Amino acid sequence: MTGTLITVAPTGAEVDKAEVPALPVTLDELVDAAKRCEQAGASIIHVHLRDDEAKPTLDPVRLRDAVAALRDTTDLIVQLSTGGSVRDGEAARLAVLDAEPDMASCTMGTVNFGDDVFMNRWEFIVGLHERMQDKAVVPEYELFDLGHLAALERLLDKEGLPFGGHVHVDFVLGVPGGAAGDASTVTAFAEGVRRYLPEGTTFSATGIGRATLPVMFASLAHGGHLRVGMEDTVSFARRQPVTGNDQLVERAAAAAALAQRPAITTAEARKLLRMRDAD
Repeated sequence: MTGTLITVAPTGAEVDKAEVPALPVTLDELVDAAKRCEQAGASIIHVHLRDDEAKPTLDPVRLRDAVAALRDTTDLIVQLSTGGSVRDGEAARLAVLDAEPDMASCTMGTVNFGDDVFMNRWEFIVGLHERMQDKAVVPEYELFDLGHLAALERLLDKEGLPFGGHVHVDFVLGVPGGAAGDASTVTAFAEGVRRYLPEGTTFSATGIGRATLPVMFASLAHGGHLRVGMEDTVSFARRQPVTGNDQLVERAAAAAALAQRPAITTAEARKLLRMRDAD
């Protein structure tokens, strides 16, 4: 497949709604953003939820309601974050899978995250991987540093391939404390995928903040896919705030088209990822 898989991450757990009014935090705002992003070229939505005070939450009822609402109103692949916020415990993060998403994230190691620590113990990673296998949830393995490639190789060697048998990873680059968000780092990760992971592994790349564009263009140059969204950047250009997640998806789709790898449909994405409901 020569097209580009575009994931949108519309909310995240870090951005303050009071400072960024365009951030979608209610269910209605999330659904509206999802519909707009689907029209713009996204095929996966990476979901973090907020409570009534716009604070990050892993409330199981809200998770189920969000999955149902997104399925009722879009054809997007629903990918829930099992990272939550850096303060969420392991039990709540594992319970995310009870909402029965199509996909879920699986971060492959502990990483400094600004002034905080994003904790991912090996036993927790194994438990999350096994639970996704059991529940037929397709993982997206999140890699914040180069060592996470070797950790994923170890996981697959010891615990087997994910549900569906296809390995898909996302490079999250530019987080303070993680790998740098530049073109040379994307190259190093892409080479690492070929060295450590099964043949046919696909990857997307996420650039945080000002790393958005160099990471986007480098990923396309290496045959990779894209993740964009207001979780990762709230600036469209210098002194120009993002007006909505669809603005970022539209730019990613335009870049993919210029690279002669246009955005793929949701049906094509399901087939690529070997999901249970793929045609």
